[in-house]
Amino acid sequence: MASVHIRDVQKYFGGAHIIRGVSIDIPDGEFAVLVGPSGCGKSTLLRMIAGLEEISGGTIEIGGKVVNDMQPKERDIAMVFQNYALYPHMKVRDNMAFSMLLAKRPKSEVNERVMKAAGILGLTELLDRYPRQLSGGQRQRVAMGRAIVRDPQVFLFDEPLSNLDAKLRVAMRTELKELHQRLKTTSVYVTHDQIEAMTMADLIVVMRDGLVEQRGGPLELYDRPANLFVAGFIGSPAMNFVAGKVRRGVVEVGDGVTLPMPRGTNGEEGQSVIFGARPEHLSLSNGGGFPATVVVVEPTGADTQVFAKFNGAEVTAVFRERHDFRSGETIRLVPDHERTHLFDAQSGKSLRT
Repeated sequence: MASVHIRDVQKYFGGAHIIRGVSIDIPDGEFAVLVGPSGCGKSTLLRMIAGLEEISGGTIEIGGKVVNDMQPKERDIAMVFQNYALYPHMKVRDNMAFSMLLAKRPKSEVNERVMKAAGILGLTELLDRYPRQLSGGQRQRVAMGRAIVRDPQVFLFDEPLSNLDAKLRVAMRTELKELHQRLKTTSVYVTHDQIEAMTMADLIVVMRDGLVEQRGGPLELYDRPANLFVAGFIGSPAMNFVAGKVRRGVVEVGDGVTLPMPRGTNGEEGQSVIFGARPEHLSLSNGGGFPATVVVVEPTGADTQVFAKFNGAEVTAVFRERHDFRSGETIRLVPDHERTHLFDAQSGKSLRT
């Protein structure tokens, strides 16, 4: 195992500046998730760690060694791709053993490691099958098994679950987390799915346009987003945003409605702000709060999601109770004062002190 240190890393493709000075520290044994929208640079950064892309500037250290000029095979990493990348003409056993055989490891050692990895991943009975005879989830486990047998310092995962159906993704998410808890190998995982990031990560790194917007634990990013982008990206359904102004210690949000300043925030008189409240932090009220016009109601069984509008803004509320609201009906929503957020409208930065 090894820590990974990324220092002011840059990447240019021609004149395009793709990675713009990224610095991240991933402690030994942690599961770090790089998350962000498509095109934010997360997969490019992962490929730079792997040695599959050249580094235009900065340094990457693995286990205390600068690896900028090392070939991928010299970095002691193992990568799992979203498309499995299995050899179709080889059986599962041979797919898992291939890299070790290339390295001319003794056959007894190869067999021992393959059997151990197969046991961990529940592949023992599938070792003599070909990839075409496996389900998508089984193929992904073979790809992970191929990485495990190498016993690398670092695992790199490039959206490994994106080709699986929704139910299987949830199951594989749990398997990956359990695997990491068992092996305790430093892991860097790329995804655009913030639910995967929240449920799997020790450390989340939120990226946008080649920059790191915020890094921290899942609940830290959920509870204390640094800016509007992180607040809107982390959490499902997404946080609600309503434009307003700070007036006499409250937030005016239109139609004569005022809301208390979120606890721990500080805005100047007359400042244009964005008031944020997560859907699960809104409750129904007969008075107070703000009026919202119901657009659509979606009962999921476990809870009820209500999509509404207030002063031109779309607002989503999630209730554990079951409600039978009708489209066009007006309801009053009260934000939890302890869990609301305030952002500067111009910079997007959180106004939490």
